[in-house]
Amino acid sequence: MLERLKSIEKRYEELNRLMAEPEVAADFGRLEQLAREQAAIEEVVTKYRDCVAIMRSLEETRSMLRGNLDEEMTKLVKEEERRLEGELERLEKALKLALLPKDPNDEKDVIMEIRAGAGGEEAALFAANLFRMYTRYALSKGWEVEVLSSNESGVGGFKEIIFEIRGKGAYSRLKYERGVHRVQRVPVTEAGGRIHTSTATVAVLPEAEEVEVNINPEDLRVDIFHSHGAGGQNVNKVATAVRITHIPTGIVATCQDERSQLKNKMKAMKVLRARLLDREQQKRHEEITRERRSQVGTGERSEKIRTYNFPQGRVSDHRIGLTLYNLSSILNGELDELIDSLATDEQAKRLEGKIG
Repeated sequence: MLERLKSIEKRYEELNRLMAEPEVAADFGRLEQLAREQAAIEEVVTKYRDCVAIMRSLEETRSMLRGNLDEEMTKLVKEEERRLEGELERLEKALKLALLPKDPNDEKDVIMEIRAGAGGEEAALFAANLFRMYTRYALSKGWEVEVLSSNESGVGGFKEIIFEIRGKGAYSRLKYERGVHRVQRVPVTEAGGRIHTSTATVAVLPEAEEVEVNINPEDLRVDIFHSHGAGGQNVNKVATAVRITHIPTGIVATCQDERSQLKNKMKAMKVLRARLLDREQQKRHEEITRERRSQVGTGERSEKIRTYNFPQGRVSDHRIGLTLYNLSSILNGELDELIDSLATDEQAKRLEGKIG
């Protein structure tokens, strides 16, 4: 590992020299490319240098113990030795994590899709709760949220809502939210007071750049139709809703929220690109046989990744066995404790070699 770290440090210093050269500084594209490469390894280099400094201090401390010290000084030096050993162990672990291959999608914006699962109208209302939760979380991070497509239910919920979240590192945080979310509560739609269980599925797709997904225009079928649902007088007078079908895969993206046909088409293409990229990534990793299957399953109650229990005010993430009793805070977008725990668990498994 040390040899690898030395070569990374050497490359970091080389990048510093290159960016200082006048001809590179005058070429913005080249300079930006080198700056990105440098930023990607800066954390590793900083930790490596800290590690080297501590190893030197530790060697100096141990050499003192080999000298003639009185009892009090020996005790102090041994305490310093233990402190440095602990710090070195912490840094070595951090370096191993920093050297793990990064998910190339981590810095991307995301497209999230929430769909009502089992539970009828109550599931649609829960889907709306989840949308509000993610919106509040995104805004707390300074990210932007834009609805791309929605299909409302009759009681203020969503049968389906697709939205984009734009912000640095959005995918790195929200990727842990994919799967079936289960709610246990007395439904708003029922006066009987019995606790019901409903579900909603969440898919989290890294947004695809045009260069990442090659779409042949001849492979697309674009249908224009009248929007339905609430939307004012204009909604049914002019056909502005757009449905795009990728014929080779059968993947469909629909958008009808905008009054402009062009805007709807642009949003639908954004969703289609993300779905096609996700499909290719899933095929490469051999995780699934059908697009997005690993993320959302069928929406059955038994497939849940997380349960939101209203009577007990708790949220349980079944992947890591974590239970928190701050349901209202979580539904208000305070997700960091959950997401941090999931990220830590993933890092530990990667260090142990349990996941790629």
